[in-house]
Amino acid sequence: MAEEAAPNPGGAITPLQQMLASGTGALLTSLFVTPLDVVKIRLQAQRTPFSKGKCFLYCNGLMDHLYVCQNGNGCTAWYKAPTRFTGTLDAFVKITRYEGVGSLWSGLPPTLVMAVPATVIYFTTYDQLRDYLHARTGSRGHHVPLVAGALARMGAVTVISPLELIRTKMQSRQLSYRELRVCIRSAVAQDGWLSLWRGWGPTVLRDVPFSALYWFNYELVRERLCRQARLDEATFAISFASGAVSGAVAAVLTLPFDVVKTRRQIELGDSEALRVPASKSSSTWLLMQRIRAESGTRGLFAGFLPRVIKVAPACAIMISTYEFGKTFFQKLNQERQRSGL
Repeated sequence: MAEEAAPNPGGAITPLQQMLASGTGALLTSLFVTPLDVVKIRLQAQRTPFSKGKCFLYCNGLMDHLYVCQNGNGCTAWYKAPTRFTGTLDAFVKITRYEGVGSLWSGLPPTLVMAVPATVIYFTTYDQLRDYLHARTGSRGHHVPLVAGALARMGAVTVISPLELIRTKMQSRQLSYRELRVCIRSAVAQDGWLSLWRGWGPTVLRDVPFSALYWFNYELVRERLCRQARLDEATFAISFASGAVSGAVAAVLTLPFDVVKTRRQIELGDSEALRVPASKSSSTWLLMQRIRAESGTRGLFAGFLPRVIKVAPACAIMISTYEFGKTFFQKLNQERQRSGL
């Protein structure tokens, strides 16, 4: 793996190869996970039709994106198709039969423009930071993945957050690029550059602890599974299982932050769609207390099962594909080195 490869020039992989491996993993994760969310949104729209300006979250397995319904009942977008379903399995069958297999990936391409680069930045930065901290501290302790994971996620969120806000503005107001430039300039003139990072706080409060817990548990579980199987390096199956377990644990432990982040994201989308100034939001802790007062402690863990079902396979597919890609490039580099001798 990368931590063993870093000191060994023959087995090391370059940052570009790490980016290619993570980019491939991101695309495969989206292809496998997106149909689950498309079906969920279609069932949701059937139960409660989206009104004009209504925002909903779309997850491609890599990150959440805001979608804004533009034309109310007259909307012809993919999530307003007339096919009726009786359940999840029925939705899969009917969408495939009547709308074509491609409809299971409706709305995916625009989200990949940000999700894939964000994932590439995140995974490549994590590996680079982890190897740097191992070399700098001389420690192989499990605190290193925890710190590297937290810092890598914070960096990725900081880079992508303004782009997601800009995408929401474009979609909700149907702006041209020239109009968008004017809109951003006026927002910056009125509220300063930090206004482009609105929503950064709740996202960081969810994603940074998730990432720290995920990488801590992933490295720990993978190491133990390798030890039990008496293997020097993790197989695809071990990486897959380690990713699923660590993703599920991190998803459960950070669920209250996910509930708060989802509510904040919807509020931000609604303010953009209705073209009203976003109200000054209360702190995350106050919002959590309000949710607890309204719905009890259970309210902070709303959506427990759907989140675990979505996050565990996404993490498993992403990390196992990424590790497979890194192993491929390691062997390729070793063969090139041997042939060059």
